[in-house]
Amino acid sequence: MTNPIKRAVKAMLYPLYERRLLRQLDFTQTPRHVGVILDGNRRWAKSNFEANPNAGHHAGANKIIELLTWCEEADVSIITLWLLSTDNLNRDPEELDALLKIIATAVDHLDELGRWEIKPLGALDLLPEWLRLKLRDVEARSKGRTKTVVNVAIGYGGRHEIVDAVREFIQDEIAEGKSSEQIAELLSIDEVSKHLYTAGMPDPDLVIRTSGEQRLSGFLLWQSAHSEFYFCEAYWPDFRRVDFLRALRAYAQRHRRFGR
Repeated sequence: MTNPIKRAVKAMLYPLYERRLLRQLDFTQTPRHVGVILDGNRRWAKSNFEANPNAGHHAGANKIIELLTWCEEADVSIITLWLLSTDNLNRDPEELDALLKIIATAVDHLDELGRWEIKPLGALDLLPEWLRLKLRDVEARSKGRTKTVVNVAIGYGGRHEIVDAVREFIQDEIAEGKSSEQIAELLSIDEVSKHLYTAGMPDPDLVIRTSGEQRLSGFLLWQSAHSEFYFCEAYWPDFRRVDFLRALRAYAQRHRRFGR
């Protein structure tokens, strides 16, 4: 069977498969918070004979709206999207500048649709001032807009977040006149959690990573201690609703013990 024929057959079968998956899903078991590592944009570009990796970044940005729509349909109330890591900030300056502009355009599009509250997460002080100001403006404008929160993790690294949280805790306690001994005594899991970028939010129930890589790479290190993980072979721009439904099915079939 030739590739065009295979693609045509798959195109006809996928809607049937989607309906089958939907019948199998128990939406009372829907995760409240889903984190997604949007991985594989550059490799997607290469596999599609695109010399410029920005083609993959554009394709990946365009996929975000689809994912958020699927999450809405499944009653997921918090979605955390990892758009840029702190390691990514070390890329070639020309590629990084183009990527930051693509991310900014994607965030603007999310804001313009008016469907979600948008919250930036990350070491925003490491970002260019123009992007930092834009993210703060979008956050303020969208606050309380809907019950669905979209966290856009930009300039985000899990280790960096934990260090920032502990530093902020120590600074707050010093400001209250506490001694080093008192600060050491007060330091706890709950206190660190209060100073994370995601403070006040439930931890992710499900973390999805595309592109076939099976590691967190620093994504929500603290928060994902009890998360379920789903690794998908598809590059992010090729991620389909079928893949998302498979992730929800896998999540619903697992028994979460939380260490018990």
